[in-house]
Amino acid sequence: MNIIEWGSLGQVLVAGLIVGAGIPALFALGLRLLAGTTSADAPAGPVAPSSAQRGADANEAPTSRAVAIPRPSPARLAGAIACMGVVVGAIAFGLVFLVSGGH
Repeated sequence: MNIIEWGSLGQVLVAGLIVGAGIPALFALGLRLLAGTTSADAPAGPVAPSSAQRGADANEAPTSRAVAIPRPSPARLAGAIACMGVVVGAIAFGLVFLVSGGH
């Protein structure tokens, strides 16, 4: 007597991996493709206040230099749009499937 249906369990496992890990991974890849790279000479975070600023108003935020982030290249932008399109399509398909009575 076979209590576990291994084929069905495999289908659920594969679907769970695709939906549970694949869709968020595509979303993260799309965001990464949209993000630009910073220049090497720009600081990564806020610059510490100078000694003259330390004695000034304590409520003021520390000054920082602006970091220029260039626009992504057209290829990266196209890849990001494709990734986000797949994510939005998967979400729309899931909603339509559930609303139509799918189980």
